[in-house]
Amino acid sequence: MAKELAKVYDPQSVEDRLYAFWLEKNYFHADVDPKKTPYTIVIPPPNITGQLHMGHALDETLQDILIRWRRMQGYSALWLPGTDHASIATEAKIVSAMKEEGLTKEDLGREKFLERAWAWKEKYGGRIVEQLKKLGSSCDWERERFTLDEGCNKAVNEVFCRLYEKGLIYRGNRMVNWCPHCNTSISDAEVEYQTQDGHFWHLLYPVKETGEMLELATTRPETMLGDTAVAINGADPRYAHLHGCHVILPLLNKEIPIVCDDHADMEKGTGVVKITPAHDPNDYEVGKRHDLPIVRVFTYDGHMTGAADKAAADELFASGRAAAGEPEVLDCGKYAGMTTMEARKAILEDLEAGGFLKSVEPLQHEVGTCYRCHNTVEPMVSKQWFVRMEPLAAPAIEAVRSGQTKFVPERFDKTYYHWMENIKDWCISRQLWWGHRIPAYYCADCGEMVVSREEVHTCPKCGGIMTQDEDTLDTWFSSALWPFSTLGWPDKTPELDYFYPTNTLVTGYDIIFFWVARMIFSGCEQMGQTPFDTVLIHGLVRDAQGRKMSKSLGNGIDPLQIIDQYGADTLRFALATGNSPGNDMRFSDDKVKASRNFANKIWNASRFILMNLSDEITSCRLPEKLETEDKWVVSLYNTLVKEVTDNLEKFELGIAVQKLYDFIWDILCDWYIELTKSRLQAGGETALAAQQVLVYVTANTLKLLHPFMPFITEEIWQNLPHEGEGESIMVSQWPTYSEELTFAKEEADFQKVMDIIKAIRNQRAEMNIPPSKKAKVCIETAEPKVFEDGAPFIMRLASAAHVEVGGPFSPEGAVQVITSAARAFIPMSDLIDREKELARLEKERAKCQSDIDFVLKKLDNPGFVAKAPAQVVEAEKARLQTQKDRLEKILESIKALG
Repeated sequence: MAKELAKVYDPQSVEDRLYAFWLEKNYFHADVDPKKTPYTIVIPPPNITGQLHMGHALDETLQDILIRWRRMQGYSALWLPGTDHASIATEAKIVSAMKEEGLTKEDLGREKFLERAWAWKEKYGGRIVEQLKKLGSSCDWERERFTLDEGCNKAVNEVFCRLYEKGLIYRGNRMVNWCPHCNTSISDAEVEYQTQDGHFWHLLYPVKETGEMLELATTRPETMLGDTAVAINGADPRYAHLHGCHVILPLLNKEIPIVCDDHADMEKGTGVVKITPAHDPNDYEVGKRHDLPIVRVFTYDGHMTGAADKAAADELFASGRAAAGEPEVLDCGKYAGMTTMEARKAILEDLEAGGFLKSVEPLQHEVGTCYRCHNTVEPMVSKQWFVRMEPLAAPAIEAVRSGQTKFVPERFDKTYYHWMENIKDWCISRQLWWGHRIPAYYCADCGEMVVSREEVHTCPKCGGIMTQDEDTLDTWFSSALWPFSTLGWPDKTPELDYFYPTNTLVTGYDIIFFWVARMIFSGCEQMGQTPFDTVLIHGLVRDAQGRKMSKSLGNGIDPLQIIDQYGADTLRFALATGNSPGNDMRFSDDKVKASRNFANKIWNASRFILMNLSDEITSCRLPEKLETEDKWVVSLYNTLVKEVTDNLEKFELGIAVQKLYDFIWDILCDWYIELTKSRLQAGGETALAAQQVLVYVTANTLKLLHPFMPFITEEIWQNLPHEGEGESIMVSQWPTYSEELTFAKEEADFQKVMDIIKAIRNQRAEMNIPPSKKAKVCIETAEPKVFEDGAPFIMRLASAAHVEVGGPFSPEGAVQVITSAARAFIPMSDLIDREKELARLEKERAKCQSDIDFVLKKLDNPGFVAKAPAQVVEAEKARLQTQKDRLEKILESIKALG
């Protein structure tokens, strides 16, 4: 008995049920199967703090399209899911919640804090995973990983120790980016630069030897307390007499040297720059070249240092345990304890009072901010752990140059090369508790340091008690190992051997530095081969006006709301439509509604097919005999299979989905179903053959569409005959192109019939002639048999009362329609009542002429032209031209009637 679909497609009643069915059948799971070729995607792990946004939705949709397609092609397709512990973001949320209770991290202690953190993760960490499921993501959830799970932690410790043992990880005092708000160091890649309004404060420093004033400018006057030199260019003739001299640092009355260094640009400002090695990256390099003292004047929480800070530093130096490059600390006196901004105001007031502030100049400049909290980052010399990048970058660059890994689109390899070729050592330590704790241990008695895979409690040197480093590793350190740590490394697992290297990484262009580059050099270093062969880069999802979605603009779109209202398929199809690798895309309500309409179109067409299906049709196969219109649609479908598959191979997902849309909407729904209606009504063998073709083309086209719209395609396919093809469309066989199904001549011939039908329809529409008004059609052509065979379709679909093929025909008193293969004549008398139409046209002509005369009178009036606004005059001129064009068409119609 033929099945019947509900009258209206209701995603809410379908999607959860089908997703549960897929999970129950374990269709998402990928096995190590030597008989199959593996295809692997590792998901870019979303933060456990995150909620599904449009960027996630796009990223996961593209991955799911690829994994569903490959699964249907017979690959052992693994989409490995997981989440990221997101050190900074997660810790910030927990600290914020504790603050409401009046608690700090220090109040709780590390162990109790981590208990809270894990509890928070258990409560909220799975939220993003459940949201991914709502999108239809077919991840292998049995293999779900977490960057802080036991296996990943083991991999992180192993990599840290290996790199340390090779001299590629070291600890030392270096200039880092410090976020006073998050109270941790961050890497160069995590600094976002914003254009901000600021000032150049022009200061005067007195020269000790000459008594003259040296003018210099700074955007951060609060750092001057840490100045340990002033630099001039050795080649600058203006200051040749000051070589070897000193200045007296205002406010502190401290003598500091004048050094000659190329960092002082003779072309910029006065050519004099203050040098603060502890708080500026360029000054830090100058300080190293001239062996200048490094004097820290900021605390790590954004205040000015005081007596207690200085005492702690002095004690460290006195103990003999100060590391190389350890900064001195200044007691900032009256400014101690002030925030840096409070100190800036107070210092400027004192400089002005002392005659050391010459002028103030407004400017806009780029200011580094933390990518997480967006507060200003302070450059600070701090003792941190670093990865020595140059030896790791070289093989990673070669992996891309040699084609082992390719970027799609290719232009992004330039971005990759630029960053990797100019990379600096990576600061990997973070002053946080939530994360991978650094596996380094220190002896409180003798200062011995041990890096170990296992916990160390007793000092191997003196037998003293050892304590572990308080810091954790940069979140990206563990993420960099994701493609192989998630497969069991450092253990030699069957999964690692089978699924690594992975195939495709799908990600946005905004994290090439953060993540992609680090995975490549980590894979090359630890596994000896790049972690994936292709990096598919997508752009950002912007609003309908092309603006970036943001809270401040209030233009964000919640993908979950779209899913609730229209279904996941609608969202997925809208995101795939128009998608082009590497380019941003616009998202709008119109796009969503168009996708919803497409889903309804598919549903209604499938419902019609099922309602007209005989119980004899139980499988999806073509009849032995195909009519011309059958060959036309089958041939077009066959070409669609080839082109969509080719597009997917090239990652042209947007092009593939557009071809599917055009075929389903135009060819299948609007044309072929209409072409078969008379056969379906006729019954017998011709009806059965039409049904078989409808089922074959529809079912297989649904397979092509399934990766893009998994739910509606599954629901329809389940109801269509599919004997012998399994229980689910998602594990059915992907369609393949067949030369046997290419009917080039029949396709071309029938297209000529379609073209004449479309042309006649368009002409009738222009003339406002209803479909109920039948008219004779006479066709002149060099291919009479094509149009004789097509006559029944022309009669039914072009409202033809009779079709005569031959000629030549007289054009007099007829409307002509011309295509590349034929010329059709439709007697005007068949279409309209000539006398009535002439009367109507004459009335239209008179009204149009009256409008023209009225506008001409206005424009001929010098007073109107002189006094009316220019836009009003132009509007009247445009109106005149429109009426003239209309009159011309009316006169042509009158002439055609004779």
